[in-house]
Amino acid sequence: MKIIPTSIPEVMIIEPQIYGDARGFFMETWNANSFAEAGLDLHFVQDNHSRSRQGILRGLHYQIQHPQGKLVRVTHGQVFDVAVDLRQSSPAFGQWVGAELSDANHRMLWVPPGFAHGFYVMSESADFLYKCTDLYAPQHERCLRWDDPTLAINWPLVGGQAPQVSAKDAEGKLWPDAEVFA
Repeated sequence: MKIIPTSIPEVMIIEPQIYGDARGFFMETWNANSFAEAGLDLHFVQDNHSRSRQGILRGLHYQIQHPQGKLVRVTHGQVFDVAVDLRQSSPAFGQWVGAELSDANHRMLWVPPGFAHGFYVMSESADFLYKCTDLYAPQHERCLRWDDPTLAINWPLVGGQAPQVSAKDAEGKLWPDAEVFA
C-alpha cells in the first residue's frame, strides 16, 4: 500500500495495491501487520456501511468522549471526504483536509481520533464503509456545521446546490461554539 500525506500529517490517504485483469480486481483493504509497518497500529471495534444519494452531506460528526478514529472508503460511487482538526494542542487546530474517495480510485482515508468527519456524495449514489477504533456513543456525539464560515470548507457541491443534511446535522454547532479536544 502507498501512504499519501495530507496537509495535516496525522490524516493520511491510503492507496491499496490493486491486482486486476480482465476478470476484475483484488485488493486488501485491511491487514493489521501491513498497517502497523506503515505506522498505523490500529485496533478496530466497529464496522459501518452507509448508502446515500447524490447531494447528501453527512457530518461533520465527532464524539467528545470515546473519540473514534475512522478508516473510510467508498465501494460504489464518489464522495468528497473531510476531516477537521479539533485538537487544541495541534498546530493544525481548526484546519481541514479533504479528499475524493471513489470506487475508481480505491483510496481510503485515515481520520484519527480528535477530528470531526463528514462526507458529501458527488455521484448518483455512494456506498461508504468505515472501520472505527471506538464504539458509537450517541450521548457523546457532537456535530460541527458543514457550512461554518470560519472553517470555509470548499465542498464540491454538484450544480452549486446546497446539500441535503439531516435535521440533526442542520443543528450542528458553529466553530466558536463547538466542543473541542484538549
